[in-house]
Amino acid sequence: MKILKYFAAGAVLLVSSIALAQPVGELQSIPSLDVDRYLGRWFEIAKFPNRFQKKCVSDTSAVYSLMPDGGIKVLNQCRLQNGQMDQAIGQAKQLGIATSSKLKVRFAPAWLSFLPFVWGDYWVIDLDDQYELVAVSEPKREYLWILSRSPVVDASRHTALLTRLTAMGFDIKKLEKTAHNTQ
Repeated sequence: MKILKYFAAGAVLLVSSIALAQPVGELQSIPSLDVDRYLGRWFEIAKFPNRFQKKCVSDTSAVYSLMPDGGIKVLNQCRLQNGQMDQAIGQAKQLGIATSSKLKVRFAPAWLSFLPFVWGDYWVIDLDDQYELVAVSEPKREYLWILSRSPVVDASRHTALLTRLTAMGFDIKKLEKTAHNTQ
């Protein structure tokens, strides 16, 4: 009888831990994005490690600006180990309505833009009312970036965002903090 109790308790614990490890449903983006307010410079505060930022060691930021055709120019930059700044220029476009928080981004040459696989999902999944702190991801939750208008974020606001991201099914232990030279 004692063994049965331990087995039952172990089974409940196993099922509970499996349930907790699963993402919390389908990822949702925020209901509405005001692109004009989103434009400008954002500093990377933290990210999930990824192959295309392997060489970045600090000072990572993105600048979003409106293009004449209504698209969004994306200028990503970061400092490399040798101290030089590296840049990547891309383009973003909103999916659907003008307030959609789901975008597609590409850094491949423009002549390849007709190929769907050169476009990556860029979903705004959390954004404060002041447009100062944002979390960006994609449907599979493989990528995650926390961006801020300032290279330093108030600890309580950062912690609150991490709590919301955890509730969305993100493993925040995977986040790498981004260093910034605040001179």
